[in-house]
Amino acid sequence: MKNPSFNRADFYSIIKSRRSVRVYKKDPVPEKLIKKLIEAATWAPSGKNLQNWRFFILTGKKKEDYLKLSQKSWLSIKDALVKKLKPSLYEFTERFFYTLGEAPVLIFAYSKPNPEEQHQTSLGSVYMSVQNLLLAANYEGLGTCVMGAPLEIKDEVNEFLQVKEMDLICGITLGYPNHEPPAAERRKDHVKFF
Repeated sequence: MKNPSFNRADFYSIIKSRRSVRVYKKDPVPEKLIKKLIEAATWAPSGKNLQNWRFFILTGKKKEDYLKLSQKSWLSIKDALVKKLKPSLYEFTERFFYTLGEAPVLIFAYSKPNPEEQHQTSLGSVYMSVQNLLLAANYEGLGTCVMGAPLEIKDEVNEFLQVKEMDLICGITLGYPNHEPPAAERRKDHVKFF
């Protein structure tokens, strides 16, 4: 199925130019634009079309209140990172956890389990919706960073968001980028043809 008005070169450039942004401008992201990104996320495929994704958007005071939990999640992963990262990158990462890069928006993606679907398929459906959101944000000139660290303290995140009977998949920072992260080299050994 081809769309004659769709520029394929632009599509691949959106994919290849997406970066994990960890420093943001303080400019707010308009609510209308956030809703547009969430709508893009909901056009992802999902197992049995259950559309089991759920998104919780934090801005303003609620986002600021979350920083205490972000700092706590850092404490649970910092020892592993100190062995893997150069000192300057370790310090940069620590700052990010304490400020979330001043991102004006935080998004938490959840999976709502359904007995009609396999658990792994439900999780995968949410990650596909997250990828849609990341690419749409890049297209709109916004930066994002997917965070797995909230999973380290998921019970506290669930309590903070008053979420029950759902699986936390990831957190996402969102805002206008205030730095240009370099592209990481892509591995070449990830596929095998038969």
